[in-house]
This record gives sequence, structure tokens and C-alpha cells, in this order.
Amino acid sequence: MDDPVTVVAPPERQAASVRLLSLDVLRGITMATMVIVNNPGDWGAVYAPLLHAPWNGWTPTDLVFPFFLFIVGVSLTRSRATMGPWGRIARRAAVIVLAGLLLQLIPRFDFAHWRIPGVLQRIGLCYLAAATLFRVTARGGRDAAAQARLLGACAALLALIYWALVSWVPVPGGTAGDLTPGHDLGTFIDRTLLGAHIYRGNWDPEGLLSTIPAISTTLLGCLAGLCLGSHAPAGRKVTVLCAGGLLLVVVGLVWDLGFPINKSLWTSSYVAFTGGAAALALAACYWTIDVRGWTRWSSPFKILGMNALALFVLSALLTKALLYVKVGPMEARQSLYGVLYMTLYVPLAAPKNASLLFALTHLAVLFGILFVMYRRKIFLKA
Repeated sequence: MDDPVTVVAPPERQAASVRLLSLDVLRGITMATMVIVNNPGDWGAVYAPLLHAPWNGWTPTDLVFPFFLFIVGVSLTRSRATMGPWGRIARRAAVIVLAGLLLQLIPRFDFAHWRIPGVLQRIGLCYLAAATLFRVTARGGRDAAAQARLLGACAALLALIYWALVSWVPVPGGTAGDLTPGHDLGTFIDRTLLGAHIYRGNWDPEGLLSTIPAISTTLLGCLAGLCLGSHAPAGRKVTVLCAGGLLLVVVGLVWDLGFPINKSLWTSSYVAFTGGAAALALAACYWTIDVRGWTRWSSPFKILGMNALALFVLSALLTKALLYVKVGPMEARQSLYGVLYMTLYVPLAAPKNASLLFALTHLAVLFGILFVMYRRKIFLKA
């Protein structure tokens, strides 16, 4: 139900529906990377930077999801819908979550093994929490600096609470602070509450407890959005983003010594490190594109970034279709995915290059679809 009274922020810090080309481009780069890392021709032949870290540590691939959540935080500060009726925020979050749940069911609709957590589900929940906190911290006529301090405190508090929980709360049958695969507190909660409805029925990288620090990542994006929305000179905005980003990276690396950077657990050190990296990437894009005006290279990424939800859904559906469709004689049927790769790409190059070419082709096909949608002004929004 919508708020009976709409929250109104002071004029100097009301969210404005003004698109930043740099934000669309960074979103597009993030989404393009996601498509490439999710669709190699052969998972046994992939360049190391395009794989997730086995457990602790990070690779460039481990930056993709937190970058997107960071961008969600930036975007919600620039949308008038954030300060409108709260029911609209709840509906948007629900649509994103439901889309994720539906994608988990396609194509087999196996409800017995239906995975409940997921990427879109986490995005929807983080958006809901961050947008709500953004509204709450806007009450009382606070200026942007005061709101930023409150949001920063919320981000830090959530990260600290998560660190304390997984470090000090013992798992039944286990020990407190055990972060080995499948033995952490988050996995115990997921197995208890969701049973077999988690990733491969064992553990889940988008589980319930680790959504708490993922909200922190989104709130860090809100801080960057407030910075970009201020009346400060462009150079000062870049300086603040770079300084904040470097500070967070250092905090993450230091925290890593006692609480390892880990994407699957979304550890608090991972929140700090990836949030800092995202701030630095945003600063670079903002300075290059919106300040210096060097935009010629950016158009393909803008097209991908302006239709990110469509790209995510279409990529998932295309991959599922290629894997689900079987071809060949009945006694040796293979997925269309595998047949295309083995027939068209394996003869072309060395294994890792052939696998990468397949992923790039997948991206090119999706770009073609989104280019047509862009020209016809078709944008899929929650």
C-alpha cells in the first residue's frame, strides 16, 4: 500500500531523472562482461580472469555482480520514482524478484528442485532495502551531506553485523567462524529455511544471510550517486569518488587478512574492496565521458546498459534454449549449444580462444537484438 504522504526531499537533493551517459556505459560494460563470463564454449577452456576465484580471493569476474548492485544504488538516487509512493518501489522490486524466480523454472518447471535465491532475486531485495533507506534518510529536510553520513553508517553497520554473525555465531554441529564451503552460518540458514531449494541443493552464493552485506554494496552506490548529484564542480566529484574508492579498496585488503575476500559468501571485506573498485570505475567513466566528452567508443555499451534487464533475461533464455534443444541421432543426441561450439568454433582456434569466440558471438547476437530494440525505443523495465 502506498504511503499516505509522499516523502519530499529538499530541492537541492531531490532525485532527478537525469541520465548520466557514463552510468549507462559502466552498466553496459558490466553486463557485457557478465554475458562473456557466463557463456564460454567450454568451461574447461577459459582464461583465468574470466573465471570466479575458486573460493577466497578475487578475479575480474568477481567484480561483475557487486558492480551491478553498486550501479543500482547510484541509479536510484537519480530517479524521481525513488521519492514517489513507496508502493511503486515495492512493485518494482517484486517484479524483479518474480522474473528471477520464473527464469529459475524455465524450461523444465521442476518445482521440487526450484532454486529460490538467485541473481535477480538479490537485485530486487537490495533495491527494495536501499531505496527504502534512501527515503528514510531523506526525512527531516536533511541535506545531501547529512544523508550521506547516515547511509554510510547504515552500509558500515550492515557489513559489521554480517561479519559478527558469521565470525562469532556457532553453527549447530560446527564451529563459529568456519568459512569453508558449505560450513558457514549462511549455508546453515539456507538449508534450514529453504531445504533443497538452493543452488544444487547444497549451498547458495545468493543466499539469505549474505544478502545483508549485498545491501551494503548497494548503499555504497547511493553514496556515489549523492556525490554525482551534488552541485560540486566535476573535478571535485571525481576526486571524492577516487578518494573514497581508494579508501574502500585499502579497507577491503586489510580486512581480507582476517575476514577473506569471498564472492560466494559476500564477505564484508569483499563489500569494501569491490565497492571501492566500482567507485574508481565510475569516476573513470564519468571523467572520460561526461566531463571530457570522449564518447565515440561508448555507444555499444550505452545500448547494452540502457536495456540491462532485457539483456539479462534474453541471455538466460538464449543459453537455456541452446542447452535444452537436442540434435543428432537418438542414441547420441547433444545440445545445440555443444554442437554449434564443436562444429563452428573448435576448428577455428586454440581451445581457450575458441571458447572465448563462442562467448563473444553470444554477446554479438544479443547486441543485435538490443540494437533493434534501442532503435525502436523498446526498453524492458520493472
